[in-house]
Amino acid sequence: MESVCIGVDVGGTNLRFALVDQGGAVLSRVSEPTETVTAPAPFVARLQGRVQQLQREALARGVRVAGVGIGVAGLVSGEGAVLSSVNLPALQGVNLGAELSRALGVPVLVLNDANACAVGEQRFGAGKGYRSWLMLTIGTGVGAGLILDGRLWTGANGLAGELGHLTVEPEGRPCGCGNRGCLEQYTFATAISAGNDSAAAVARRAVSGDAAAVARFEGAGRYLGIAVAGVLNLLNLEAVVLGGGVSESFELLAPAMRREICSRTLALPGAAACVVKGALGPDAGVLGAAQAAFDAEKISSRSHLS
Repeated sequence: MESVCIGVDVGGTNLRFALVDQGGAVLSRVSEPTETVTAPAPFVARLQGRVQQLQREALARGVRVAGVGIGVAGLVSGEGAVLSSVNLPALQGVNLGAELSRALGVPVLVLNDANACAVGEQRFGAGKGYRSWLMLTIGTGVGAGLILDGRLWTGANGLAGELGHLTVEPEGRPCGCGNRGCLEQYTFATAISAGNDSAAAVARRAVSGDAAAVARFEGAGRYLGIAVAGVLNLLNLEAVVLGGGVSESFELLAPAMRREICSRTLALPGAAACVVKGALGPDAGVLGAAQAAFDAEKISSRSHLS
């Protein structure tokens, strides 16, 4: 029987679920607003219900669900516990992997959502042609995933990639993480929005030539460039891939970002890296989470055989 995995993208704005085969084809999908998460139990039950819906659909299709991958906005331990989430604070301390695995009867892998996007773009999208590159996700928050020498780099404790909480203004705006002047406070969707207008509405005005709207995206691009320049000087990467909802305004962000990178990097690392838009759009997270689950299943299968 063919194996499939379920990919789940738990974002601050949207929840996405997809039944995915090993080639990256989405067989079925469900999406809905995240809404305010005030307590973990109802939210976990909600995730469980949607995944079980896709499990039933897989059964009807005659395929086997081998595992579930869940990308979550925040710090995620190697054991699947959400250690911290600025945008989903009610999930702090919840071991989604353990709770959902028991309920669903299949292995559940939990990882940071930007890492999931990086895996998705690496396998099926804009990252396919690079060995070492940075994934940036810009939406309700700012996340990052690092692919180094073809592999996802998660650091000593599995928590690498929190570029959104890199300081770009030492005495800047307070951030929910407890720091001040974090990149996230100057580049995420709410930072770009104006008054009652969403970031998308501001983007439409910018495309029409509204100077104030253009300036908002140029400011966000400048701060992205400041942060990314330091990463490029440190790691000498080949590319930076922009994903997330705000990346739909790539042409508004990228010029200021590129200018800042050129002015702040050493000549060779700056010239070597290109800035490109992600190719998978909102599917990057679910595809990457599903592939991470496939990878975990293969490792488990090999260990059982040995």
